[in-house]
Amino acid sequence: MNNENNNYDIVIIGGGPAGATAALYTARSGLKTAVVDKGLTTGALGITGKIENYPGVTDKSGVELLTTMREQAQSFDAAFISDRIIGVDLQSDIKTAYGNIGAYSGKALIIATGSMGRGKRIEGESEYLGRGVSYCATCDGAFFQDQDVLVAGNSDEAVDEALFLTNFARKVHFLSPTETINAPEELLDALSKKENIEIYPAAKLKEISGNGKVDSAIIKIKGKDDENLDIEGAFIYLQGRKPITDFLQGQLAISESGCLIVDQQYQTAIENVYAVGDVICNHVKQVIIAAGEGAVAAMAAEKVLRGRRRSIVDWKKSH
Repeated sequence: MNNENNNYDIVIIGGGPAGATAALYTARSGLKTAVVDKGLTTGALGITGKIENYPGVTDKSGVELLTTMREQAQSFDAAFISDRIIGVDLQSDIKTAYGNIGAYSGKALIIATGSMGRGKRIEGESEYLGRGVSYCATCDGAFFQDQDVLVAGNSDEAVDEALFLTNFARKVHFLSPTETINAPEELLDALSKKENIEIYPAAKLKEISGNGKVDSAIIKIKGKDDENLDIEGAFIYLQGRKPITDFLQGQLAISESGCLIVDQQYQTAIENVYAVGDVICNHVKQVIIAAGEGAVAAMAAEKVLRGRRRSIVDWKKSH
């Protein structure tokens, strides 16, 4: 990817309600904005079946509400980029987020990664990382030409990666930890039509084994005994309930509860780096709260980048 085209005023990591709202405000103010996100259903809102307590919204699922938020931000030229951020440089004047497929630089950075990260890893996951275990099919899929692999997850990110792997793998075992897969219909339809994908609903990945490199996995399907799969690769996209901060690599202090610490305008200890949504400790886990925090951080960042001393209230209608 040509990183010359990846220079922005604001880079937002995470495209949930906090990140999408921040993008709406920064893009509408004329700042070149990029939102780097793993997918619609990788966050808490994306897996919510029905929204009943967001003002003005009735009879919508979480995915539908989030899609509307993103489309509104996109109408003001915010760019939404599908990538997983694996590292950052927060110490330079220009902040950079490094993804699996590109690097994204901005004068300010807003972290809105949520709290669906995993704490405990699968047995064998760490041992075989880079030797058959991967978190990026786009990066590593070509190494598994004509081999059997598994994908564990139930988000649109997991489905996208599984579909990509079908271009290389002989067979893709798709393990969904739930009975249903939380992905848009078009992705589910594409998944069901692939002849070299086998779907396992309500399946738990228990262990990854090998001899120098991955050669098998133990899975548990609901209501059945443990099953052994002969595989050469395991691609893991599982979700948990831990704030997602591992990509920061110690550049920001983390509280005892694993959250990022911010001031009243949601700025972290590093100037021009903000954090909003479920990744911070003083957050009430409601969509409307996350959206409000995104708006406050966006206005604070815009004020600093434009050299103003205070935020300007903007109630005018969009045109």
